[in-house]
Amino acid sequence: MYKQLKQIFFFIGLLILVQAAPVFAQQNTLELANQYFSTKEFDKAVVYYEKAYSNDPFGVYTKYLKCLFELKAFEDAEKVIKKQIKKIPTDPTYKLDLAKLYETLEQKDKADKIYQDLIKNIAPDITQVNSLGAAFLQRQQYEYAEQTYLQGKKKLNGTYPFSFELAEVYSQQGKDAEMINAYIEMLAFNPSYLPNIQTILQNKIGNDVSGATSDKVRVALLRKIQKNPEETTYAELLYWLFLQDKDYESAFIQARGLDKRLGENGQRLISLGILAENNLEYETAEKCFQYVVDLGKDQPNYVNARMKLLLVSNARITNSGKYTSADLMKLDSDYQITLQELGRTSSTAPLIRGYAHLKAFYLYKTDDAIELLEETINLPNLQPQYRAEAKLEMADIYVFRGEVWDAALLYGQVDKEFKNDALGREAKFRNARLSYYIGEFDWAKDQLLVLKTATSQLISNDALSLSLLISDNTNMDTSNAALLAYSKADLLDFQNKDSLSLILLDSILAAFPNHSLSDEVYFKKAQIYKQQRNFLMADSMLRQVVEKYSEDVLSDDALFQLGDINENILNNKESAQKYYELLLTKYPGSLYGVDARKRFRKLRGDKLN
Repeated sequence: MYKQLKQIFFFIGLLILVQAAPVFAQQNTLELANQYFSTKEFDKAVVYYEKAYSNDPFGVYTKYLKCLFELKAFEDAEKVIKKQIKKIPTDPTYKLDLAKLYETLEQKDKADKIYQDLIKNIAPDITQVNSLGAAFLQRQQYEYAEQTYLQGKKKLNGTYPFSFELAEVYSQQGKDAEMINAYIEMLAFNPSYLPNIQTILQNKIGNDVSGATSDKVRVALLRKIQKNPEETTYAELLYWLFLQDKDYESAFIQARGLDKRLGENGQRLISLGILAENNLEYETAEKCFQYVVDLGKDQPNYVNARMKLLLVSNARITNSGKYTSADLMKLDSDYQITLQELGRTSSTAPLIRGYAHLKAFYLYKTDDAIELLEETINLPNLQPQYRAEAKLEMADIYVFRGEVWDAALLYGQVDKEFKNDALGREAKFRNARLSYYIGEFDWAKDQLLVLKTATSQLISNDALSLSLLISDNTNMDTSNAALLAYSKADLLDFQNKDSLSLILLDSILAAFPNHSLSDEVYFKKAQIYKQQRNFLMADSMLRQVVEKYSEDVLSDDALFQLGDINENILNNKESAQKYYELLLTKYPGSLYGVDARKRFRKLRGDKLN
């Protein structure tokens, strides 16, 4: 019995080996073929691929064909390709390979006939059209790819336009105008693709430093709007484009038209006004809010727009550096009239806070300002956020008056109450800044470190700048004398004691020549001279930063401010253009890049609309 079982197992094992032998042989053949292929020994590889092809025609086809092409065995290649076509006649890949073979043999007519037959006989099927178009695109046969998608569009009779696919074909050829038109045509087919197209265009525009792509999109959209004035999707995309270009004046015109057409009650204009104000485009922001105010007192956004109009007018005047005492008195009167109309309520708390800031920092009536803020803090039903903002404003006024401990107490209250909120982080920063003002650098660094290590939360640029300022300039000497003097000058500037601040800054340059603070000193002097409306001196100080400290972090800030002063104050357009261009070329990653490019192109005379 045992002997019989042993014989049975022997025969079974022998049978398995006999059946597996071809598999092992085939695997070994393919490994040898791939090894020779990788070393470009095509004459050796082709022998093994030929053996493997009969067992696995689809697995080795591509490399087998490559070997035949490399060895110029074109007759064999033609036979192999035609076998594949016979096996799967619906797959265009093999017919394209045959056409490539004919092109290699300089039989262009045969190749063109295959291409044209493939395109002409394409089935009205999105997948098949995309398959053939992608194959042409991969081979960089852009003309045939375009013809394929256009034929597919025709055969599908408007059920799918292949706009994205055509846009990619045009993009590969650098045909920007055609690419843009293809994307826009997709909106005509389905307006819901607007977010997708915005994302695509945002990348295209962002990668084009010349700004030409944005101009082409603008022109194409304006033509579309002229032909289809009732179609709001194109207007929406144009509005979005203006925002990308930070062209807030054009965005206002577009938003106004959309508001009227869509009956938005000014909500879009409110949002645009806030955005324009944040980008210091005060005049456009005022137009936005004024438009909403003019809609009437019965409109839902009236009160909000009325307050924001006055607040942005305040910012425009006080930040201009060109205001007069008459301007300030007019603002004071406007606040009184507006508050009389709207009332002193929890809803108008932001307006009262803005009035208090004007009273304290520009009219120097700090007692009146604190009284206004105390009144605000005690308003019934006041939102906690508005109460905290009033406390921060009051604390700033205490710093302005030199009452640092009262200020620190209020900053601490807001920090504690809004521990994990942006307001709390702002309060912590201002408290750290106060410690820096009075020379407590280690404590200030500790507080700023807490802000920096809260990686899940945003930290303001001011906080980062102050942290770097302290870190880079402490321990330069044992007394930190230069930084102590600078922080004192900084505090004097905050308190509007400009003359004393300038004297102290000059003493730093004299006592600590070539100190790492020198660029900060010149930059701070420039800001003070701007506040005093001494723009020639401001220009001189900023040039010191650019010429002496071009590798330091303030250089791009200085260049942009030089451009702004020369363009808008000194009326030296040529110098302004030069500074903007230098900023764009030397600091391409600057936060001022978009604004500088727009201003540079305007000064150069480019047509932007």
